[in-house]
Amino acid sequence: MSAPTSFTGICPCGRTDQRARPLPFAQCCGRYLDDFEGTPAPDAESLMRSRYTAFVLERADYLLATWHPSTRPARLDFEPGVRWLGLNVRSRSMSDGEHAEVEFVARSRDASGQASRLLERSRFVREGDRWFYLDAVPPPASA
Repeated sequence: MSAPTSFTGICPCGRTDQRARPLPFAQCCGRYLDDFEGTPAPDAESLMRSRYTAFVLERADYLLATWHPSTRPARLDFEPGVRWLGLNVRSRSMSDGEHAEVEFVARSRDASGQASRLLERSRFVREGDRWFYLDAVPPPASA
């Protein structure tokens, strides 16, 4: 894993505290990105949020480390000029103690200024005390 992130400020994932105040990066996804070995994401939603944050910060090391080996690509490239604009978690569910799904919408803008929305239902698997991104399945037709 690479050195800790120098990012400071509000966490890109958009998680808030009990008073609906945005959480600082260090208290939110930063602890997972900067201490992968010692601080695994405690649940599938936290892993999904930290992976979104890793996309924002272009942390391929974290994304690959949290991708299940059975579906992990050999490498990960980022599209130049993409700006991630926000994340909205629409639903989360556990099918059993080791499998979960998180449906979300992530908004972005490419280098030419074209806006887009990624609607995804991500599947996660837990092995031991660590969650891994497995793959994505199409969201329900009503989405």
